[in-house]
Amino acid sequence: MTSPIATDRLPQSAVRRGDQVGIRCVFMRGGTSRGAYFHAADLPTDPVLRERVILAVYGSPDVRQIDGLGGADPLTSKVAIVAPSVRPDADVEFTFGQVRISKAVVDFTGNCGNMSSGIAPFAIDEGLVEAVEPETTVRIYLTNTDSVITARVRVHGGLALVEGDAEVPGVPGTGSSIMMDFGEGASVLGRGLLPTGAPRESLATPSGEVEVSIVDAGNPAVFVRPDVAGLTGTELPDDLGEPVLRRLEEIRGAGAVRLGLATSAEAAATVTPAIPKLYVVAPPAPYTDLHGRRIVANEIDLLGRGLSMQQPHRAYAGTVAVCTAAAAGIAGTIVDEILGGQVPDRPLRIGHPGGVMLVEGRVESREGGPVMTRAAIERTARRIMDGTVYVPASTVDTES
Repeated sequence: MTSPIATDRLPQSAVRRGDQVGIRCVFMRGGTSRGAYFHAADLPTDPVLRERVILAVYGSPDVRQIDGLGGADPLTSKVAIVAPSVRPDADVEFTFGQVRISKAVVDFTGNCGNMSSGIAPFAIDEGLVEAVEPETTVRIYLTNTDSVITARVRVHGGLALVEGDAEVPGVPGTGSSIMMDFGEGASVLGRGLLPTGAPRESLATPSGEVEVSIVDAGNPAVFVRPDVAGLTGTELPDDLGEPVLRRLEEIRGAGAVRLGLATSAEAAATVTPAIPKLYVVAPPAPYTDLHGRRIVANEIDLLGRGLSMQQPHRAYAGTVAVCTAAAAGIAGTIVDEILGGQVPDRPLRIGHPGGVMLVEGRVESREGGPVMTRAAIERTARRIMDGTVYVPASTVDTES
């Protein structure tokens, strides 16, 4: 039998079932990621206890996450915490968490454009915002990055639609289009699109100097050419062996130090594993994606390969797509160089392991530096299940 929990450590909505505790949960796919979506009011307010509960939900730390909802992959080990917003410029607030798989840590730095795409449908279906047909606009305040993004969702019968003809490479089939505009709030670190002030610079690494472009839009990212790790840019995730991954993390760590996010490159994997992102970009070239489809060079504007929590990303991070569009509009960046200094007058086409991703971007030159005035990606999302997720009672009974 279930019963309310008489404790000030959990909200009243939590229930006890024997020696377990149940918490309301919605499990959703957002873009090419998936995870648990929670009402903030259903989780503990104490941050230490909240983290402990989330880790138990996912079955971390464990490389298989066999005792929880995690899928033993960074893309399926993410959490969304949602609440109504009191801000005049937002309808709901969203806190993103990257749940570590083999460590007892939930990283609340940065953002996830894919998980973000599930926030508006969640908010509509859960009654946090009024459903307006045929399209509802939801303003989402990202607590991690102190920014607001806008999502446009198709609605019918008071609920967000799921079926449609929008394709997201890396997701089977099609779905209802969700347009996500990161707009002028794209800079995460609050230092503008060029957080170091330069479109291109050299970073010192144990293997030598590396030329990079560090851009901050959606998430801060370090862009490099493929030859810094002996790559071509057409590789698939399984082609990136440990030596390549170590080299790329070495460069990412140097970028974290340059941004002041870590005191050493070695420490970056522990203290700031999620940001900055590290992405290899290259000129168009033909390749075969993870689904066996042949992508020809004239179907894309550039190639992109990246890391997610020190592992090869099997698609392309939505926030990094925004960042790539920003870099394309800034003279002197490596992305600008690849495009020949010409920003396409249509969505930028990025060839990645899962297929081809489209992103709309517009950058304007202003007195204080370049500013992104539009940063939009198309995503889809789907509610997979809702109900009660259980964690051992010892998770909440143990004192913080």
